[in-house]
Amino acid sequence: MPNYTKVLLKKTSTIKDALQVIDKGAMKIAIVLDDEEKVIGTLTDGDIRRGLLNGLSLDFTIDGLYFKEPTLANVNDSKELIIQRAISKKLYQIPIVDNDGKLVKIEELANLLKAKARTNRVVLMAGGLGTRLRPLTEETPKPLLKVGNKPILETIIENFAKYGFINITISVNYKADMIKEYFGDGSRLGVNIDYVEESKRLGTAGALSLMQNRPQEPFFVMNGDLLTNVNFTNLLDFHSFESSVATMCVREYDYQVPYGVIETEGSQIISIEEKPVHKFFVNAGIYTLSPQVFEYIPKNTFYDMPTLFEDMIKDELKTISFPLHEYWLDIGRMEEFEQAQSEYYRVFDE
Repeated sequence: MPNYTKVLLKKTSTIKDALQVIDKGAMKIAIVLDDEEKVIGTLTDGDIRRGLLNGLSLDFTIDGLYFKEPTLANVNDSKELIIQRAISKKLYQIPIVDNDGKLVKIEELANLLKAKARTNRVVLMAGGLGTRLRPLTEETPKPLLKVGNKPILETIIENFAKYGFINITISVNYKADMIKEYFGDGSRLGVNIDYVEESKRLGTAGALSLMQNRPQEPFFVMNGDLLTNVNFTNLLDFHSFESSVATMCVREYDYQVPYGVIETEGSQIISIEEKPVHKFFVNAGIYTLSPQVFEYIPKNTFYDMPTLFEDMIKDELKTISFPLHEYWLDIGRMEEFEQAQSEYYRVFDE
């Protein structure tokens, strides 16, 4: 079966259709065809997330989202020309069309270049006390609590490795020896693991000051008590293509007011809205950062990630959000731990 058959859309397709195509197609792109099967546009994961940030719902069509002047290559183009065109446009995939503009295949730059494992570092914050999960965490640090058949932190590491991110730094504090003994140097999982150890609580950003070899390219930071199946390559691409200094994954959170809300002008009631729902984006505890952020991080001082973002925003640096539509669960309390147990195999057992 041709590699493009699972990533085709029409301009009347919905955003929900597009998400399913991109998530299941494993190519990070969808191709939009007209009624004559000619290529009229492309749609990426980043295009969809920008639409969601602008308030579009999943039932909207993609007509206003997809890129209507796609970069294409012809079946008669040389491999070198296709590579040059893809790199110049910062594309990881490029549609190949025949002389009539009909799709023949999608060429992936990684295959053309025989891409190797990614060098971008992953920093996992695993030093928390897990107070709200006591008594489970009295003998076991929270990242080593098993969800499904393995520790939470092991699932996180395996998910990064699946996308080629194998250079892992784990920040440890509470019961650090247990974590270091379990994961060792990471070779058992096919990754490279080193550790930074906090002698005192430094926060999600302050612990980065302990790194001996600071990353020279964009890197990930993630809390060690999260479960998600987000595509980390998409996250890195979004960060890079937006020329962001710091990217925060965000999750939509709905809050319904349990009463009728009254709007007034003076004593006059002008409207009544019954139990309105307010939507917010909340911090999801996953970040992609550029090396520039180290200029802000104080040495051996408590400094959390929201404060880092606030300081960069004050200096008008580009900080952006990456909305998650994938599975995401913060295992902070017993009810979430129980929820993770019931959902794990449905989400992660491939």
